Amino acid sequence: MKLAGKVALVAGATRGAGRGIAAELGVAGAIVYVTGRTTRAQRSEYDRPETIEETAELVTALGGTGIAVQVDHLVSEQVRDLVARIRTEQGRLDVLVNDIWGGERLIEWNKPVWEHDLDKGLRLLRLQVETHMITAHHALPLLIERPGGLLVEVTDGPADYNADHYRINPFYDLAKVSVNRMAWAHAKDLAPYGATSVSLSPGWLRSEIMLETFGVAEKNWRDALDKVPHFAISESPRFPGRAVAALAADPERAQRNGQSVTSGQLAQHYGFTDLDGSRPDAWPYMVEVQDAGKPADVTGYR
Repeated sequence: MKLAGKVALVAGATRGAGRGIAAELGVAGAIVYVTGRTTRAQRSEYDRPETIEETAELVTALGGTGIAVQVDHLVSEQVRDLVARIRTEQGRLDVLVNDIWGGERLIEWNKPVWEHDLDKGLRLLRLQVETHMITAHHALPLLIERPGGLLVEVTDGPADYNADHYRINPFYDLAKVSVNRMAWAHAKDLAPYGATSVSLSPGWLRSEIMLETFGVAEKNWRDALDKVPHFAISESPRFPGRAVAALAADPERAQRNGQSVTSGQLAQHYGFTDLDGSRPDAWPYMVEVQDAGKPADVTGYR
């Protein structure tokens, strides 16, 4: 319970990495506000069954206190009111995780900007970039009131990988690169207040939609390896969750201010593992095995 008494906001915690991060903050004993658009009474445009209430209940079951709040992070007033509620109820904010996304259904693979649907592309950018900036604008003033606050901007791909790899299409590429830069920029503003900002990239995540796409569940995910061999390097959503919890509990975390880190890197540093006891290191594997055209072999990477 290393984070007992700490207050966290996981923005975009309905499913995927956000749910995994909220869960592990709960394991560490934190009070965790979990936000998203889908509740048991209303689904978002994403049209998935997972809800913020389920995430909050998981946080509480694991030892923390989960509080679900329906928020559209593109609506500034809703985010403002959320932060005001946290201030009133808790009087503090120690950890802010910006994991808002929900753009998978908007992606058009391997299309140049002139072929990609423009409305979908611009919506994708709004969901990834504008939401994060709106949330930071409203939440960071509360975070910096006490020294030691932590901001985690969640993206796809660490800065060094994204710098020289084209990510699917120009809209997606810009969205994911932007979050790394965003965390770096926030670090400059937060440093004088004793707060830390990092961007975090999970590896190949076994999110609900990914497992569904491959026709497997978390308990039998390896059954997909016959069709998708490189899926062997994948990680559960709880793995980046453990990365965030470890970082939040580290009194020396300010040394990482402005850095782009991965769940695999932090696992090696802090010594935590995924749910199955392994320690996947996806991004070096992507470069050295998958992108190099080699047969799937996680030896030395898991």
